[in-house]
Amino acid sequence: MKKVVKFGGSSLASAEQFRKVGDIIHADAARRYVVPSAPGKRSSNDTKVTDMLYDCYAAAANGDDITEKIDAIKSRYQEIIDGLGLQLTLDEEFSVIRAKFEEGAGSEYAASRGEYLNGIVMAAFLGYEFIDAAEVIRFDENGTFDAETTNEQMSARLEAVERAVIPGFYGATADGTIRTFSRGGSDITGSIVARAVHADLYENWTDVSGFLVTDPHIVPNPETIETVTYRELRELSYMGANVMHADAIFPLRKEGIPINIKNTNRPEDPGTLIVESTCRQPKFTITGIAGKKGFCAINIEKAMMNTEIGFGRKVLQVFEENGISFEHVPSGIDTFTVIVHQTEFMEKEQRVISGLHRAVQPDTLDLESGLALIAVVGRGMRAQRGTAGRIFSALSHAHINVKMIDQGSSELNIIIGVRNEDFEAAVKAIYDIFVLTHL
Repeated sequence: MKKVVKFGGSSLASAEQFRKVGDIIHADAARRYVVPSAPGKRSSNDTKVTDMLYDCYAAAANGDDITEKIDAIKSRYQEIIDGLGLQLTLDEEFSVIRAKFEEGAGSEYAASRGEYLNGIVMAAFLGYEFIDAAEVIRFDENGTFDAETTNEQMSARLEAVERAVIPGFYGATADGTIRTFSRGGSDITGSIVARAVHADLYENWTDVSGFLVTDPHIVPNPETIETVTYRELRELSYMGANVMHADAIFPLRKEGIPINIKNTNRPEDPGTLIVESTCRQPKFTITGIAGKKGFCAINIEKAMMNTEIGFGRKVLQVFEENGISFEHVPSGIDTFTVIVHQTEFMEKEQRVISGLHRAVQPDTLDLESGLALIAVVGRGMRAQRGTAGRIFSALSHAHINVKMIDQGSSELNIIIGVRNEDFEAAVKAIYDIFVLTHL
């Protein structure tokens, strides 16, 4: 059996955390490929190493002396090395980093060094082979990740390697220029490695015991989701739920590899299993609740709209021409509403309004701002009658007015629009009706 294990920054912030990680890896011989992030915060008022690197590079780009900043970063790693009792020096690596910073190697190079150095430390600690991600993860000359070339190179490189550490977050173009994924991109590296080695499981270790049903800042101590499908996770991640990088899902879907979100500080907790499909019945009717504030609605009314061929295309073309993506398009016989991000829309609103008048000659057109969207997601909703009715009932009892509702034919999710100021109360009301009443 082969497992790929990725550890986040909080799991590798200190020598103590490294030891926990070592115990986890050695507890299961199947954990053969390790993807580390850069060291995170040791306490709430600490600074992540990646942020220290960004700051140091900015100082170098400004022509400042970076000795003190380089030494501070070096001391973070030395503290871990000393705490683990390793006979390891990073002096040569830091000499190269300093020279590259002063030559203007780029902020992506700077940011990647946190994972690079942590990978060297992790490999020395475990006794595993270190493989520089720049050798096996390929970006094209435009900085776009090349999935197929990467899969070929990664598969070939790891074919004869029994155990290895591959740092997360970065790769390189064909000429060796370092490129990075977006923040949190070590999750993507883990999924790339899992695909390349045909792993049986990808374990993503973090500081929470799995994926929570909803935001713990809104609902104290929400339940953990036991099993979630890729599709459910995609819906929840898009609407703001954040445990792992959303783009990490795609390489794994191609291979049908399950993901297990686990807690480094509580390794005995089962965590959340993310799968392609499952016969397991969800604990609750819903799987999760997620949402975002800051949307607005453009409401278009026109008599006999339903008989006008191409009406919807003409409306959406106006948004396309103005470079605005839409979120949802609920409609009726004589009404058509487009939901968009308010900040994206505001600077172009008058151009859009003029364009809509020219394109479809609406009877009336009005805007409604300050909306929040809430996604109620769950494969269990297909088998349950009255899910939408229960949502409306819960919101009615909480004295919350529903501004919009949109449900896809898959019955996987229901999107509810409410006022921004009602967002937290609405999430809590929906959680209460579907979760607390069943505990």
